[in-house]
Amino acid sequence: MARFLIGTMPATGHVNPGLPIARKLVERGHEVRWYAGRRFQKRIEATGARWLPMRHAPDFDDRDFDAAFPDRNKYKGIDLLKYDLTHVFINPIPGQVRDYQEILQEFPADVCLSDTGFIGPSLLHERGGPPWAIFGITAFPAPSRDTAFFGLALPPSSTPLGRLRNRTLDALMNRVVFRTVNDRFQQVRADLGLPRTSTALFVAGLSPYLFLQNTVPAFEYPRTDMPPQVHFIGGFIPEEPGAFEPPSWWDEMKATKKPVVLVTQGTLATDHRDLMAPTLQALACEDVFVVATTGGRPTESLGLPQIPANAHVVPFLPYACLMPHADLMVTNGGYGSIQIVLAHGVPLVVSGWTEDKPEIGNRVAWSGVGIHLKAKQSPAPEAIRAAVRRVLTEGHFKQRAEQMKAEFARHNAPLEAAVLLERLAETKRPVLEKLIASPNTDSGASDYPGRAEGVQRETVSLPR
Repeated sequence: MARFLIGTMPATGHVNPGLPIARKLVERGHEVRWYAGRRFQKRIEATGARWLPMRHAPDFDDRDFDAAFPDRNKYKGIDLLKYDLTHVFINPIPGQVRDYQEILQEFPADVCLSDTGFIGPSLLHERGGPPWAIFGITAFPAPSRDTAFFGLALPPSSTPLGRLRNRTLDALMNRVVFRTVNDRFQQVRADLGLPRTSTALFVAGLSPYLFLQNTVPAFEYPRTDMPPQVHFIGGFIPEEPGAFEPPSWWDEMKATKKPVVLVTQGTLATDHRDLMAPTLQALACEDVFVVATTGGRPTESLGLPQIPANAHVVPFLPYACLMPHADLMVTNGGYGSIQIVLAHGVPLVVSGWTEDKPEIGNRVAWSGVGIHLKAKQSPAPEAIRAAVRRVLTEGHFKQRAEQMKAEFARHNAPLEAAVLLERLAETKRPVLEKLIASPNTDSGASDYPGRAEGVQRETVSLPR
C-alpha cells in the first residue's frame, strides 16, 4: 500500500478529472488524502479519499471569481490572464507549501499528485518534498519547438520557418508580455528560499516524474520533443448514475428522427448570453431537437423572452445518459466535457474566447472533429447556424469523431493512471515511456505512437 496526497485548485474543472483517479487508487488499497476547497468535500469523500482543508492558502469559489478577487473585473483579454496567473495561481503557492509541510508531518506521502495549475508541490519537492505527478486538465501547455506559445491559439508548425516563429514567440511572451508574471513567480521562489531559475511559470506545471494527459494523442498537437514522462491515458468517462429521473421529454428525444443538438457552457464561463442564448436563437427554426443544460443556473439567465419550441432547457443532465443520443454538441470548449463528448463519437461546434478555450477550440478544428468559430466575443446566430448545418451534413466530421471514439475506447484512464502512479510510488524515479496495454483487448498498445526518439518502449499489461 502506498500513500498519495492529491492537491487541486478549488475549481470544478481542476477537481473533477482527479475524482476517478482517487477512486481507483482507493479501490486498489492505497491511502489517499486530498487537499482542496471545502465545497468539494463531499465529492472527494465519495471516492474513499480523506478530504483536507485549505488553511493557509485561499479557498475561493470558482463560481464567483470576482467575489474572491474584487479587482478582477477591471481587466480583460491578456491583462485578465496575467491577473489570474498572478493572483489565482502564483500568490497562493506559499500557503500551499505551508499547508503541505504540516500535512506531510502527519501523513508522509509517497507521491504528491496535483492538477496542472496547482504549483505548490513542485516547489515543495525542491525543498525536499516527495516526488510529484500531474494530471492534465487542459490541452498540453508545455512549450515545444513544434508549437507556438500556449494561449496564442496558433496552429502547430515543425517547418524551419515555423520553428523560428515558435522560438521567437516563446521568447517574446515570456520576456516581454508575461515578464511581470514570471518575475512574481521568481519572487515567490526566493521567498521560499529557492534559487532563481530560468524556468518560466508555464513550464513549472510539467512534472519531471509523471504527467498524465487526459486525452488521446489524436487530439493533441504532435511534438517531436514530447517529454517521455508524458502519458496519454484516454478520457475520464463518467458512468451512468444509479438513479436517474429523466425529464418528461426524454422518450421523445430518444424516438426522434431529428438530429439531437446539445448546448452547454461548462462550469466557468457561465454567462449564457455568450453562447447558449444565441445558439437557441440560431436553431429555433432548424429541424433539430435541442437540449441545453445551464450548469445549475435558472433558465431566466438565458435572457430570452421565451424558449424556442424545439428546445428543452434543464439545469443538469448526466452526460453518461445523454451522450448516446447526441448528434452534435455546441460548447464554449471546456476541456473535460470535450473529452467525454469525443469518447462518445460526437462532433462539435466550439466558440470560446476566455481562459484556455481558444487553444482547445483550435485542437477541435485541427483534429477534424468539429468547427471552431474563433469568435472574440459572442458569436452571431448566423455563424452558429451555418456551423451546425455543416457539421450535421458533411459526414467527415462525424467520421473523424468516430475514429477518435475508437482511440478513446482503447484506454481505461483511471486504471492506467493508477498503475503509473504506483510505479512512481515504488521507484521514486521518472516514469518514462511505458506503453500500457488496454484492458479491453488482448493485444498491447502497439499502435500507440512513440513520443521521444531513443526512449526504450515497453508494453505493460494492466491487471483485469
